[in-house]
Amino acid sequence: MQRRSIVHAGAAAGLLAATAAPAVHAQPVVRWRLASSFPKAIGAFSGATVFARHVQALSGGRFDISVHPAGELVPAFGVVDAVQQGTVEIAHTAPYYFFGKDDVFSLGCAIPFGMNSRQMTAWMLEGNGLRLMREFYAGYNIHNFPGGNTGAQMGGWYRKEVHSLADMKGLKMRIAGLAGKVMARMGVVPQNIPPGEIYQALEKGTIDAAELVGPFDDQKTGLSKVAPYYYYPGWWEGSTHVEFFIHDKAFAALSAENKAVVEAAAGLAHLQMQAFYDAANPLALKQLVGSGARLRPFPADVMRKAFEESRALCNELRDSNPAWRRIYTDFERFRADQNLWFRFSEAGFDRFMQAQKL
Repeated sequence: MQRRSIVHAGAAAGLLAATAAPAVHAQPVVRWRLASSFPKAIGAFSGATVFARHVQALSGGRFDISVHPAGELVPAFGVVDAVQQGTVEIAHTAPYYFFGKDDVFSLGCAIPFGMNSRQMTAWMLEGNGLRLMREFYAGYNIHNFPGGNTGAQMGGWYRKEVHSLADMKGLKMRIAGLAGKVMARMGVVPQNIPPGEIYQALEKGTIDAAELVGPFDDQKTGLSKVAPYYYYPGWWEGSTHVEFFIHDKAFAALSAENKAVVEAAAGLAHLQMQAFYDAANPLALKQLVGSGARLRPFPADVMRKAFEESRALCNELRDSNPAWRRIYTDFERFRADQNLWFRFSEAGFDRFMQAQKL
């Protein structure tokens, strides 16, 4: 009996050791902090929370990312510096906010008369976009992943009606990225203001007009209360491609499994953001109009001048900025092919369906 007890005890000990062994060799918990450029009130902020939730689920709880809105860890426009310096491991942002560092940042987000959201995603994932932008971001210690898209945006809120190009002269307008440079060439005075500060600037009269995103975000921020004229389309943002910026050494330190987790979670967040805006904007637009917002298309001469000045600016950057020339040349070729295809497929179908009484 004594021998049998010893055998049973030995077997039990072996089983316990075998059960405990994986815990000894399990990957340690990874903890990152994510700094967003967006306040919680903006729909784009959800892209970061969706990402973090999927990272935790896909890693079995072994990879935890805390998400912080603009201003909580660093200012909205401070996230690139924070990632570059390793102050935070990851940021979620619209790259064109940082055009002041280099205009090339805009190519990773939106440029005037650029591509729509599907075209931009195609360039990033199936064209050369992701490779070319990663080469550029490497100079800032950044490894990037697509992190969402708002789709085509609206043209913003104006205190006074715009009847022609002449009415744009002297307007002080909150507008981000290269669009501000184009607007300046049209006589507008651009202001680069973080999303969370737009309402106060418009309410106080510091600015005369402001663009944000589209109906859902614009409704939540209450811009219609202080500027009733709502213009379209946002020609400077046929889509706005949002990115996850990761400190390159933090990403390199991840296991192969966790790298795959980050890539998969970013892909899910990218898809979800576009779906969210497509689902949320129609009702918000109806409600805005119902509450007094006055929808207006940009006058034809405004659109023509904007297109003319946008092309001129892009060509000037091609001549003066080697990185811009390398990336924009590929971007421009891809955009031309995409618009040729969409002209016959998507646009033809859309024109017909939008003319029907549904």
